[in-house]
Amino acid sequence: MSDALNLPALIKEIGRGARGARDLSRDQATLLFGAMLDGQVEDLLLGAIVLALRVKGESLEELLGFAAALQARTHTLTPPPGPRLVLLPALNGARKLLNLMPLLALHLAAHGVPVLVHGRSDFGAARGDSFALLAALGHPMCASADEAEARLATQRLAVLPSALLCPGLDALLALRPRLGLRNSAHTLVKLLDPAPGRSVRVAAVTHGEFLQRLAEALPLLTAADGGAALLLKGCEGEAYPHPRRPSSLQAWCTGAAWPIAPAEAVEDPLWDTLGDPQTDAARLRELLQAGPAAWPQRLRDMAEHVQALASYSK
Repeated sequence: MSDALNLPALIKEIGRGARGARDLSRDQATLLFGAMLDGQVEDLLLGAIVLALRVKGESLEELLGFAAALQARTHTLTPPPGPRLVLLPALNGARKLLNLMPLLALHLAAHGVPVLVHGRSDFGAARGDSFALLAALGHPMCASADEAEARLATQRLAVLPSALLCPGLDALLALRPRLGLRNSAHTLVKLLDPAPGRSVRVAAVTHGEFLQRLAEALPLLTAADGGAALLLKGCEGEAYPHPRRPSSLQAWCTGAAWPIAPAEAVEDPLWDTLGDPQTDAARLRELLQAGPAAWPQRLRDMAEHVQALASYSK
């Protein structure tokens, strides 16, 4: 661990509660999150840090510092030539509604846009497993980054556990079942980019404060690396919009805002999950065959914007 990183002193700064805590500088945040990703922070201090940040909330400078540390430790993938690689984090699964994230991934892949679904599935038995659903659709989890690159080249769709992209980030994500709370890693995984400059990060959030934080960070990150990003309120935590609720779509390409017209109120159908991956997969195949005209308007709009972002080049 760097001699410049005094963990008790940093905890004292960020651990004074929502009103008394102070934000770290970007350099301090980079050092701190780097040590966390490298497994250099003992459990007691790590628990104090993640809980302090949970109460305080990450500032923009802290998010940018954390992202820099993450990028330095993320395995790089080489996407196939052509459109940008669309990155879809899968972190929650579906609880009540049919999970339409795999439908979006399959649609984009069928139109030549490479898609990487990444994440982990420790969200509990109450939620359907996105990875089991993708496997039922013929896209099981890859065992290596090389296999993911091969599938991107041949099928335009690959599914990869976060542990193979950044083991340290995966270890922080795995704290959720132990602590009962999410931590900064659950925000940072949405900024993870294994193909900097060749990607479209899709970041789905649930709470308004996270929407605001990422809306400040993503323009700066895409300006720095030449990538693109789309931010939205996800459905049950997954990377697609709720069919009837405002999705708050925002997008950027190389730092510039991407024009998105406000969505009108709609009364699109809601399909419940039956809790069985094979049955849900069959329903998704029907929707894929029927085409976007049969989908909820919110998902159709999102698919159009993601495809346009992936295909855009200056």
